Amino acid sequence: MATIAILGAGLGGVLAAYEVKAEARPGDKVVLVSKGDTYHFVPSNPWVAVKWRERAAIEVNLPPVMKRKGIEFVSTGAARVHPTENRLELSDGASLGYDYLVIATGPDLAFDEIEGLGPERFTQSICHVDHAERAAAAFETFCEAPGPIVVGAVQGASCYGPAYEFAMILDTELRRRRLRDQTPMTFVTAEPYVGHLGLDGVGDTKGLLESEMRERHIKSITNARVAKIESGKMIVEEMTEDAAVKTSHELPFKYSMMLPAFRGVAAIMGLEGLVNPRGFVLIDKHQRNPTYPNIFGIGVAVAIAPTGKTPVPVGVPKTGFMIESMVTATARNIGALLRGKEPEEQATWNAVCLADFGDEGVAFIAQPQIPPRNVNWSAHGKWVHLAKEQFEKYFLGKLRRGQSETFYEALALKVLGIAKLKETKR
Repeated sequence: MATIAILGAGLGGVLAAYEVKAEARPGDKVVLVSKGDTYHFVPSNPWVAVKWRERAAIEVNLPPVMKRKGIEFVSTGAARVHPTENRLELSDGASLGYDYLVIATGPDLAFDEIEGLGPERFTQSICHVDHAERAAAAFETFCEAPGPIVVGAVQGASCYGPAYEFAMILDTELRRRRLRDQTPMTFVTAEPYVGHLGLDGVGDTKGLLESEMRERHIKSITNARVAKIESGKMIVEEMTEDAAVKTSHELPFKYSMMLPAFRGVAAIMGLEGLVNPRGFVLIDKHQRNPTYPNIFGIGVAVAIAPTGKTPVPVGVPKTGFMIESMVTATARNIGALLRGKEPEEQATWNAVCLADFGDEGVAFIAQPQIPPRNVNWSAHGKWVHLAKEQFEKYFLGKLRRGQSETFYEALALKVLGIAKLKETKR
C-alpha cells in the first residue's frame, strides 16, 4: 500500500487531502502536513483588517476534521523535502517517507526584497490572518489621527485582487466613520494598467475598476516599482514602456498596505529539477514534476509563466477555482498511478473571482484563466458583496463538518446563476 503526503494545509492542501483520500485504495495512507493546527480562510483577511470579522470566525481547527475523514494529520510542518529519498524532513527532526507527494505550501512572502516593506517595518499586509490582525490594530490607531493612505502591490506580486478589495474596503469604512475627507488615497501597482490583475484584464475589469477608483477619489500609479519605504514615506518609480524611469514619486503616508512578491518556501527552495530559480514547483500538464514524477504541485506553489511582457514584473494569480481544478486533476492522476495506469487528467485553470468592495464589488469569470479565452466576463454591483458573504459562510460550514463538496465548484455555479438572474430582470 502507498503513502500519499500532502505538504501544506491551505485551500489547495485541504481540498487535496479530501480528494486524494477519495481516490486512494483501501489501505493507502493519506497524510496532511501542516504548520500548525488551524486553517484560515484567506479571502476574508481584508475584512479582518477593518474588524468586520474576528479571527475565530474564519478559522477551522483541522485535527478533528481530518480524523473524521480518515486522514492523518501532522502539525509540525516540514523543514525540507528530500526528493531523491522520497522523504520529508519535518520541523521537529522526524522524517516522513512517501510514495507520492503533493506540494501545496503556498508562497513565502518576499518582504525582504524591498527596503522597509512589510509588517515588521513600515507597511501592513493582509496575506495572513496574523498580518490582518496587526493591520486592524494599526488602522484603529490611524483613525485617531488620519492622513494619507497608500495601498497596492509591489513589483513581482502575483495577487492583485485583494489590493483592490482592501483599497475599496478602506474607502467604505472611512466613509462610515466620516473620516474619508481626511484621508487622500493612492493606489500603487506594478500592473501596466488598472484592472490588469496579472491576467491582462478579464472582461471589462479595466473600465470597471478605473470607474470605481474615480468614483471613490482614489488616485493610481501603474507601471510602478517601489524603490524603498521609510517611516511615513514611499519612494515609487513610475516606469516607461521600455522599463526606464519616467517619474519618481515621493508618497507620504500614515497608513499603508502593500502586497509583496511571492517565492517558494524554504523547504523546496533551490532543489534543482523540482523548482525554478524563484522556488516555484515545475509541473507538466498533469500537475506532475518532470524530474520527480511522484511529486505533484498545486496552487500558488507552482510555476506559471506571465501572460506577457510588462515594464515592471507582474506575476499570474492562482485563483481558487484554478487551484481547485489543479487539485482534482492531481487527485485523479494519483488515483490512476495507484492502479497502474498513466495520468490523463488536466486542470482547466479557469478563474472565477469575487472582489468585495465593502458595499458592492466586481465579479469575473475567465475560461481559461490565461488568454485567449472562451469566456471573458465581468460585472459589478451590490450583489457581489452579498455573494461573497454567503460563500464564506458556505465554505467554512462545509469544512468544519468535514464535507467534501468543494467551495469553488459551488461558487462558479452561484455566480453564474446570479448573473443570469440579473440579466433576466433587466
